Formats: sequence, C-alpha cells, structure tokens
Amino acid sequence: MAKVLIVYAHQSSGSFNAAAKDLAVEVLTAQGCSVEVSDLYAMDFKAAATVDDIKGEIQDPDHFSYKRETKLAFEEGRLSEDITKEHAKIIEADLIIFQFPMYWFGLPAIMKGWIDRVLTNGFAFSTEQLYSQGVFKDKKTMLSFTTGSLESMFSPTGINGDMNVTLWPIQNGILNYCGFQVLAPQIFWAPALAAAEDRKGMLEGWRTRLQGLLEEKPLSFIPLDSFDQKTFQLKPDVHEQHASKEFGLTVGIHLNKPLPPHSQMKAGC
Repeated sequence: MAKVLIVYAHQSSGSFNAAAKDLAVEVLTAQGCSVEVSDLYAMDFKAAATVDDIKGEIQDPDHFSYKRETKLAFEEGRLSEDITKEHAKIIEADLIIFQFPMYWFGLPAIMKGWIDRVLTNGFAFSTEQLYSQGVFKDKKTMLSFTTGSLESMFSPTGINGDMNVTLWPIQNGILNYCGFQVLAPQIFWAPALAAAEDRKGMLEGWRTRLQGLLEEKPLSFIPLDSFDQKTFQLKPDVHEQHASKEFGLTVGIHLNKPLPPHSQMKAGC
C-alpha cells in the first residue's frame, strides 16, 4: 500500500486548490493508498526559520547559523516538535504532493517556510547525499498548483516567460537537490478566470491523471556522476557528447544552447 503525503497551502476550504486536494485524497484513497494531509494554514504552521526551532543550547549564539545549528539539533534530537512531526510523515511517504496557488512565480510563504524548516540539513540533504544520490532518491514528489495568469502568458513568448524556467529553482534546486524523483507538475491554468465548466474539466483531467500517478516516469535531470566531484563542473566527456546537440541539457545547464522544450513540464523531454 503506497503512502502519500499532501502538503497543502490555501486559506479557504472553498478554493479550487482545496477541491484539487480533496480530489487527490478521494482518488488515491480509493486505489488503496494511505493519504495524509499537512494543511499548513489549519496547522498554523510557523513559516519563519528561527532559533526557536532548536531545543536546548545554541552552539554559537553570537554567530547564529540556522543550517549548522539545526543539523546539530537534528543529530541530537533537539528540533522542535512541529518539525519532527513533519519528518515522520516524510519518512513514511512514498509520494509527496505539494498543492498550492503560485504566489509571485513561486511558493506561498507558509509552504516555503515548510521547505526551509522541514527539509533540514542532515535529514533531507548532506554534502555526501544530494541530487541523484540524494537522501530521498527512492521517493517521488510533484507540484500541483494554480496560476493567476493564462497558460499563454507563461510561454517562451509570453509576458511572464517560459514556465519551465519558473519551475527550475523549485523542481531542481529543492526537490531534485534532495534526491526526489520529480513527477511532471499538475498545472491548473488560471482557474479564477475560467468558466465553471472549464474548471470542472480541469478537475476531471486531474482525476484521470491520479488514476495512474504512482506509475508515472519522473522528469529527467542530469545525474550527479556527470559532474567532476572536485570542481562540480560538467565532465569534459559529457560536455563533448552533447556538443552537437540542438538543445542544452536542462533549463539550468543549457551549455549556451536553446533550452530543451518542456523539460520541466513533461517526462522524457
């Protein structure tokens, strides 16, 4: 039985995001999955990463480093209870779905706070375990979110720019960094601007996708062994193999070539 964690961030139970979250719970539960929801607003989850996240003494209070101090606190079992509860949920989960409205081309503050506090140094990543060799390489995750703008506005010629570029810092810089297998995002384009029938169609599309979600292939990222472990630069032989290719490797590692189309939005691109 697969275990699913939905990290959910919306203030209203009558929102489209709430409907998408509820549908995921319904469909995945019907498939026999165990589904748990972290409703961040209902939990009044603390977004700010502060010294209060650590029980006991601070190693260097005069030069406080959240990353260093929380790593030590994690190793010694001194993190605050709200963080350790989320750690337990992640450990149990086979799939984590982040459900949220896109704010300012990114995550809502409360969800970014969950990322900052819960994906703790030592728990979610380390200098030895990152990217394709990351801590969570056996777990899947995905973004499911609403936009305020139309799909055409998030295109390579649209005013908001290419959505693949917008997604890169989250999907690569957070999720892939921690080793997750990242499934293609579920994007609900501007439901607030859509007719009721169109919103219903969006949810039906989500219902259909949920039926086979656990079997989906993840997005492609460059494996860690493609980089020199001392300089963290792409190995010369890997670079040479792609020298004649039309597109760059990824959105971020593009080799000064055109970006690979849809690479952050469709598996196999």
